Amino acid sequence: MFIETSLENIAAAAAEKEEENDLFREFLKSQDSGETDIVAHRLNREIEPQIDCTQCGNCCKSLMITVTNEDCAVLAPELKLTTEQFTEKYTVSGLSGNLVISNVPCHFLEGTKCTVYEHRFSDCRNFPGIHHPHFASRSFSMLMHYGRCPIVYNVWEQLKIETGFVA
Repeated sequence: MFIETSLENIAAAAAEKEEENDLFREFLKSQDSGETDIVAHRLNREIEPQIDCTQCGNCCKSLMITVTNEDCAVLAPELKLTTEQFTEKYTVSGLSGNLVISNVPCHFLEGTKCTVYEHRFSDCRNFPGIHHPHFASRSFSMLMHYGRCPIVYNVWEQLKIETGFVA
């Protein structure tokens, strides 16, 4: 299985395959959700280890990350700050009232690497979230990351093949 890692190629494919990907989203809705999860999760386990996120960092460069109170409590001491100082310095309140990182790209991104990787936010630990249940019902959010994340792109493309999708 070929793994595409070029962000330029992935972005170009996202633009080129927009209609096809919309059709695939509809196709996934007609499939057995449990079976789709089994295949998507297996593909994620096979593909994710082949992609070095520290060589990419595209999510850190382009996403507004939710930050939990627990995230703040874990990272603040590492930066020799109180939780309140950390929250004031690095977060803002989002539209939903949740805390979000106050800067895109992320404050903690240096080049393509996270400077607080061992203590990174829970949203970062879980990204891109392919391993969560109900992949098909989350296909819109997966598609939002299709042109940004090599893991999502490769799982999505392989899932088309393995489900027998024909555009």
